[in-house]
Amino acid sequence: MGVLAAERIKLTSTRSPWWCSAVVVVLAIGLAALFAAVARGTAGSEGSPDLTVDFATSGVTGFGVMVLMIMATLTVTSEYRFGIIRTTFQATPNRSKVVATKALLVGVYAAALTLVLALVAYAVAKAIGGEAATASMDLSNSDSVRAIYAVPIYAFLGVVLAVGVGVLVRQSAAAITLIVLWPLLIESLLGAFGSFGRNVTPFLPFANISRFYSTSSTMAGNWHWGPWGSLLYFAAFVAIVFGAALVVLNQRDA
Repeated sequence: MGVLAAERIKLTSTRSPWWCSAVVVVLAIGLAALFAAVARGTAGSEGSPDLTVDFATSGVTGFGVMVLMIMATLTVTSEYRFGIIRTTFQATPNRSKVVATKALLVGVYAAALTLVLALVAYAVAKAIGGEAATASMDLSNSDSVRAIYAVPIYAFLGVVLAVGVGVLVRQSAAAITLIVLWPLLIESLLGAFGSFGRNVTPFLPFANISRFYSTSSTMAGNWHWGPWGSLLYFAAFVAIVFGAALVVLNQRDA
């Protein structure tokens, strides 16, 4: 509990978590309102966008979770940058406990925040979009419900992954670059190479978690498992990276 209290104080006494949280709130609600307004304005016309639950919450899943992952990485790399990590490990020699507690605390916070924002984004999109544009957002559909509760699951796992990357890399700029370029550039490029892309996409971690929170069952790729299999794949990938981070953490100097 002492380690948890220390990590809570670190998280709440600095400005970056509050600014990051504010950015996530603006992205979640702002993009939901924007997409709903566009869908309402073009409803009934040819080529009008289909406003689904995962589309309405894409401000959270597309950019919000990434901001929270950057925040999670900074909770580690900032301590290395300013030398605070040495003091932390002197107070708590069990390094694995420190990092695991940090990942758990930030992960639970990210999951709670994104769950609330997913529900708010859904409500905002429903209110602005109107009945015609939001016909596909019926929560009686199991896929639509999954698109809601998948958001906090993704946020929690993404934060744990980001903490692991921060421990492995230690440098803020390098860790943030990796977190941003990995899903946005590297996986997109690999998936763009015709048949090679369709074969390799099912083995890309962020493509798998995207398939889990998406309501579309026709995502590009020669998939060998369903949405829940994709979640397990991403969770296993996160566990491997985080486990490797703990091993490296205990083997090298602080």
